[in-house]
Amino acid sequence: MTTHDPSTPAPAAGRPLTPAVDRMRDRGAWNPLWDGLLEMDPAWTEQFMDTAMRPWTSGVLEPKFIELLCIALDASATHMYGPGVRRHIRTALDLGATPEEILTVLQLTTLVGVHACNIGVPLLVEELAAREKSADDAD
Repeated sequence: MTTHDPSTPAPAAGRPLTPAVDRMRDRGAWNPLWDGLLEMDPAWTEQFMDTAMRPWTSGVLEPKFIELLCIALDASATHMYGPGVRRHIRTALDLGATPEEILTVLQLTTLVGVHACNIGVPLLVEELAAREKSADDAD
């Protein structure tokens, strides 16, 4: 479902305007995997990307900090997007981030994976105990 912001004039018939997408392409932040989404629903994709770009356009966070956050997101176990990690590392270094800051972000990012153990190990212990009890009951 596509929504339209009523405060923005509707584009002329045809493809909607996509200034946020165009800005992302210009700065090398566009992922070609998003092309299909843009093709299928350009208005929704534009609104989503405009929202996603707010950290850069609002001025609330310093650019180096935004890049460090992007490294964490792209390097996380739930995302693992190598081209983005590389691009954001380069940009963070250009903005004055130290290798130590970037390494710390990467080290903190690994903590996301530990949650699999936090959830999985207790369940494994419970299941092993239940299996042992079941075997004892069968005897």
